[in-house]
Amino acid sequence: MNKALASGIALLKDRDLWRSRRTVASQQGRKILLDGRWVLNFCSNDYLGLAADPRLAEAVSRAMSGRGFGAGASRLVCGDFDEHAALEADIASFKKTEAALLFSSGYMANAGIIQALVGRDDEVFSDRLNHASIVDGIILSRAVMKRYPHNDMAALEALLAAGTTARRKLIVTDTIFSMDGDVAPLAELVVLARRYGAWLMVDEAHAFGLFGATGAGLAEETGTAGEIDVQMGTLSKAVGSFGAYAAGSQVLVDHLWNNARSVIYTTALPPAVAAASREAVRIMRAEPQRRQRVLASAAFLRSALRSLGLEVPAGCTPIIPVQLGSAKRALTWSRALLDKGIFVSAIRPPTVPAGTARLRVTVTAAHTDDDLALCVETFRKVMANE
Repeated sequence: MNKALASGIALLKDRDLWRSRRTVASQQGRKILLDGRWVLNFCSNDYLGLAADPRLAEAVSRAMSGRGFGAGASRLVCGDFDEHAALEADIASFKKTEAALLFSSGYMANAGIIQALVGRDDEVFSDRLNHASIVDGIILSRAVMKRYPHNDMAALEALLAAGTTARRKLIVTDTIFSMDGDVAPLAELVVLARRYGAWLMVDEAHAFGLFGATGAGLAEETGTAGEIDVQMGTLSKAVGSFGAYAAGSQVLVDHLWNNARSVIYTTALPPAVAAASREAVRIMRAEPQRRQRVLASAAFLRSALRSLGLEVPAGCTPIIPVQLGSAKRALTWSRALLDKGIFVSAIRPPTVPAGTARLRVTVTAAHTDDDLALCVETFRKVMANE
């Protein structure tokens, strides 16, 4: 076995696709202690800068004093705590849905929701750039997967209009695509779902806490929330905590309780983690200046990097991809930036298609104007020295 595995590792290294760990020995934030060195962090999903907020730590401490840490069992056995129910009520209120259900991670949410909704006799229509957890959820469901070109509504309609004997049709899309930072055309997706009798599920992982009048997500921003059957989102990005949720009708949540294997057959989130998420959601709603700050900073940085002549697509999100093409070039740039104190990870296949390796620059509310300026200047120096 070891010989075969070592051969595979050697092949990855030869193709510049080998991944190694980097260790953070500080709090998450704009500046982190990475492998023993302080660097500016421009690759975190902690968009609102809440991961190290002391109010979350205080919420954890209060919960642990009365509940301990571990949940002890799955929620359907004896691990269902009042903190879980309270967080679900908060999320449902925020998302303006009848109910919500917690999952232990975003990956488990997508896997569990899709598997619970569709099966062998069904079809799932998935954007080609959807997150891997969506793709894996479809595979686990054993439904027929039909992928459409990224954000191509004409292609999606052609697939939906084709003759089929499917019992159910489900359209699934990210609302903000995690590696490209662009947005899904939700209004058009709603129209197609209704026209062809399909259900619509959206993954708000990178939109929750950032978009909409109250920060509830892109569904709120586009006024489509009431037309979407399933809204999934994570608590590990803008919320700065851990876990995920499904929000929708009470019937949907009741169905997931009884059919989502990733809820039924796993230990519940620690109640203290749910308490931290509750506090973070409260802060998100009470401090809109955080999302205003991150979106303004992202607009500045995107424009500044484009002005250097870098290949950066237009957009409005804190995810700013700098397209470099080859995996080797992306690694070289990432290392050069890190040498100068700017941490940006190289994103390579299979996370992105071959030939589209990139640096995925992300901005948070914690970044200062000086941080942004230094990031731009460092990119300029690396570009000049290439």
